Amino acid sequence: MLDIVQVEKSFNIGTVNEKKALQNLNFHMNDGEFVTVIGGNGAGKSTMLNVITGVYKPEGGKIFLDGQDITYLEEWQRAKYLGRVFQDPMMGTAANMQIEENLALAYRRTKKRGLSWGISEKEKEYYRQSLARLDLGLEDRMTAKVGLLSGGQRQAVTLLMATLQKPKLLLLDEHTAALDPKTAEKVLDLTRELIEEEHLTTIMITHNMRDAIRMGTRLVMMHQGRIVYSVAGEEKKNLKVEDLLQKFSEVSNGEFANDRMLLL
Repeated sequence: MLDIVQVEKSFNIGTVNEKKALQNLNFHMNDGEFVTVIGGNGAGKSTMLNVITGVYKPEGGKIFLDGQDITYLEEWQRAKYLGRVFQDPMMGTAANMQIEENLALAYRRTKKRGLSWGISEKEKEYYRQSLARLDLGLEDRMTAKVGLLSGGQRQAVTLLMATLQKPKLLLLDEHTAALDPKTAEKVLDLTRELIEEEHLTTIMITHNMRDAIRMGTRLVMMHQGRIVYSVAGEEKKNLKVEDLLQKFSEVSNGEFANDRMLLL
């Protein structure tokens, strides 16, 4: 489903602040894979997602999504293939619009627009059923403004919006990092449920090693713009946090790039 081939991305090129964010990055994902990505700050995790979505254009290499070369497509051209949930719950929704209006925007993202009434009763029932899956009582508050929701509720709605039209690739950029532990756990459970039910090909960035181990079908570690470790299957199931700490210590020459890597 996804092939990243020898991708290079740098910032502030030609200045004393030049930074190589991605260095000869190679990454392959099969249809239906759920990959968790860990690494310290500056490892290139979010840059990789931004190159996939078209926020950044690489200086070299190729990116293929479901066999199509999307390397130099504009961000809006590839948006119909991708779903993304950001770390900040405020980024994925329109605060001044109702819950059902936000869902309608997401649902119609790949559809042709017409002159019919805004949201049909059939659509409303579909949104109501979808919201009921969240188990947050939002199916009874569909006309409420999204800006009135808590961070956890808003992130759950964002996740639902990102998956209403099954994307070819779902990108989760530390989507529970800004939530309290209890709410984060609920959103993670919902994440797993939606991904398994819809058989979604997914990349989830996280600083939480326990989450990286227990979620997904494969775990990869990034360091200095490269993938330095990849594990799947039984080996992944048997991983312990101590194993990842040891591996990270090896690839970073004993220096932890960020204390947040130690979040358990």
